[in-house]
Amino acid sequence: MDPNQSEDVFSAFVDEYQKNFFDMLFRFEGKAEPIKEAWTREDGRGHGLTCVIQDGNFFEKAGVNVSRITIPLSQGIYQQMKGRRVPGSNLDQIDMNNLAQYDTYANGVSLVIHPINPFCPTVHANFRTIRIKERETGKVIDSWFGGGSDLTPIYLFDEDAKLYHQNIRDAIVEVTGDDKLYRQYKKECDEYFVNHHRKEARGIGGVFYDDFNLESFEKGLQFQKAVAYANLKSYEAIINKRKDTPYNDENVRWRSFRRGRYAEFNLIHDRGTKFGLMTPDARIESILMSLPLTARWEYNYHPKEGTEEARIVGVLLKPVEWV
Repeated sequence: MDPNQSEDVFSAFVDEYQKNFFDMLFRFEGKAEPIKEAWTREDGRGHGLTCVIQDGNFFEKAGVNVSRITIPLSQGIYQQMKGRRVPGSNLDQIDMNNLAQYDTYANGVSLVIHPINPFCPTVHANFRTIRIKERETGKVIDSWFGGGSDLTPIYLFDEDAKLYHQNIRDAIVEVTGDDKLYRQYKKECDEYFVNHHRKEARGIGGVFYDDFNLESFEKGLQFQKAVAYANLKSYEAIINKRKDTPYNDENVRWRSFRRGRYAEFNLIHDRGTKFGLMTPDARIESILMSLPLTARWEYNYHPKEGTEEARIVGVLLKPVEWV
């Protein structure tokens, strides 16, 4: 497929997914007015649409963002990307002495959803494509997909974790014919979403793939769509099941404590946050949209043994094979 055509096709996917996911949220949210902000970078080299729910009656904070930006290929971005690309990728063709002739183009959709009910989990997903182009000619030097989705329960329901992982695995198998990539990307997810300073996972995982290609653009796009809609389908089913679960002040306190750990990961370890903050004239509000509205830090707090709070901490200390 022609590179310009493939950009348009991928853009159509992320726009449609943003709309479908945001519409799904309003099948639960009945109070908050949607915040929708279309934006364009001051230099004209990027635009997007930020969609947010805040202070609702179902979602404390939720965001589904689309962005398309073109920025100069800096030394820092180049080294970060090259360190993750497989040997022999086309990044080897780049003239390191003349990085100014190249641009980085990023196109994607990202979402983070924080419900009010502590028994409804947080979900995160990102689906993107990255391209390195010659600025003068527009020639694509290298391109790849990235993304994934993962679940962060406040209270653990094994059947929800199994459903989430099973649906993602099945979607990948349908595209690739086996579960090899599910196993690989599930492992990468378990290894990536970790608060290393606490030796504790952020959640119960999903799949994470920073840089990948299949045999064609079309196949890679099919993979992205499969994981994206497995995430939507699974999350809608889980929150529909848990939405009426009664909760009390102690449950809310634990939710705020766990969201503090979520914020720690996003601010300290998350590469997407770092990439965004390295971007010239970055949209800080969109980058930090992933942070919860409220969070809590208590000195040296540990849940009591035998409680549901202690059970999920035990799972976060050692990844589980859910399927």
